[in-house]
Amino acid sequence: MPVIAVIGGQWGDEGKGRVIDLLAEQSDVVARFSGGANAGHTVVNQRGRFALHLVPSGIFNPEADCIIGNGVAVDPASLLEEIESLQKASISTERLYISDRAQVVMPYHQLLDRLEEERLGGSALGTTRRGIGPTFADKAARLGIRTADLLDPPGFRERLAPILELKNAIITKVYGSPALDLEEVYTRYLDYGRRLRGYIRETHLLMQAALAQNKRIILEGAQGAMLDVDFGTYPYVTSSSPLAAGAAGGLGIPARLNRALGVYKAYVTRVGAGPLPTELDDTMGAALRDWGMEYGATTGRPRRCGWFDAVAARHSARISGFTDIALTKLDVLDRCPAIKVCTAYQLDGQTLTTFPASAAALERCTPVYEELEGWQQPTQDIRRFGDLPQRARRYVRRLQGLIGCPVGMISVGDSREQMIQRRPLLRSRAAA
Repeated sequence: MPVIAVIGGQWGDEGKGRVIDLLAEQSDVVARFSGGANAGHTVVNQRGRFALHLVPSGIFNPEADCIIGNGVAVDPASLLEEIESLQKASISTERLYISDRAQVVMPYHQLLDRLEEERLGGSALGTTRRGIGPTFADKAARLGIRTADLLDPPGFRERLAPILELKNAIITKVYGSPALDLEEVYTRYLDYGRRLRGYIRETHLLMQAALAQNKRIILEGAQGAMLDVDFGTYPYVTSSSPLAAGAAGGLGIPARLNRALGVYKAYVTRVGAGPLPTELDDTMGAALRDWGMEYGATTGRPRRCGWFDAVAARHSARISGFTDIALTKLDVLDRCPAIKVCTAYQLDGQTLTTFPASAAALERCTPVYEELEGWQQPTQDIRRFGDLPQRARRYVRRLQGLIGCPVGMISVGDSREQMIQRRPLLRSRAAA
C-alpha cells in the first residue's frame, strides 16, 4: 500500500488541507510530522468549514488514525481548543494520537517569541508569535519539555524548575518583562497533561505497525518547502523541515515514500516578512487577495500575492523529489485577461534559472516574465481536465513543463468535490 507525503511547494498556504482531506477518504493513517500551531489547514467538506492547526486533516474520516508525530511542536492549550471545537461539531477524536516525544510549547516560548519580534521592530521576521521557533531552538539545545514529561508530575517539576529559572533571567534582564511563576506554569501544564493523557502514545510504534500491515498512509506536511530551514529563504524560514525528507524523522519511520505530492497554488502567496520576487504591490495583487480570500488561517493576516514563480517551484520540486503535483486555486485566475509566469530572475546583470541561497540577493532579483492569455471563463463546476477552457489547459501544461513534474490534481474551488483528478494517487477501497 502507498505511503504518500503531501508537501507545500511554495511558502505555505497552498491548500494542502483540501488535498489531504480528499486523499484521507481512502487512507488508513494521516500523520503530521513537522511544524506547530503556526501552520493552518482550511478544510471545506460536507461537515462544514474548519481551520485545523495541529489536528491532521484526516480527522474527518472516522476510519483513519490521525497522528501528531514527534517532529511537531504541540501547544496544549491550542490543541485542546481544537479538539473541543471538533467534538462540538460531532466529529470524533477517538482515533487521534499524540507522540510522547513531541515537544511542548511553553508559555516562555510564546512570550520570548513576542518580545524578540517587538525588539526587532521593522527588521522582525514576521513570525506568528506562537512560540514555535523558540520551542525548536530549545529542542536542539536539549532544554525542551516533551509531552511525556507532562504525565510525570515529580519528573516534570524537576525538569521545569531550572529551565524556567534560565528563561526568567532572559525575560527580566534582557527584555525587562515580569518573570513567569513556577507554580502557575507547573500547575497549568500538569492539567493539560491530565486532559491529554488519553491521546498520548508511542506513535512511532503505531506508524511502524501501519507500515508492516501495508496500510494506506498520508504524511501531512505543514507550511511550505520555501520555508525550509536549510533550503528556504533563510533566515525568513520556519524552524523545522517541511520537506518530504523530514517526514521520516518527524514520525520515527524508515524513509519509505512511494509518492511525494507537491501542492502549489496557481499563483503565489506569502505571510510575514522575507523575499517574494513576484510580489504584486498593485491592483492585481489586491485583486488576487480578494478573489482568493487570501488571509492566513492561523493569524488572519492578509497574504502577500504574486504571479507563479517557476524558479522557486523547480527548486522545491527538486529538493523534495516530487513525483506528482496538485495545483490549487486555478479558479482564482478565471477573471484575468492575461497571466504572467516567472521563468527566471535578473540579478546584477545576470540571468538566473536556479534559486539563490542568499535572501539579500533574492531581494535584489527581478522576475523575468512570460505572459499567457487568460481564459476568462468560470471553471468551478468543471470536473474533467479536457473540459477546462483551452487556455486554462495550456497554463497548466506550461507550469507542468517549467516545474518538471506532472500535474495530477487541480482544484477549482474550496470544497472537496471541486477537484479535477488527472492522475489518481489512491484507488478506491473497493478497487484496492
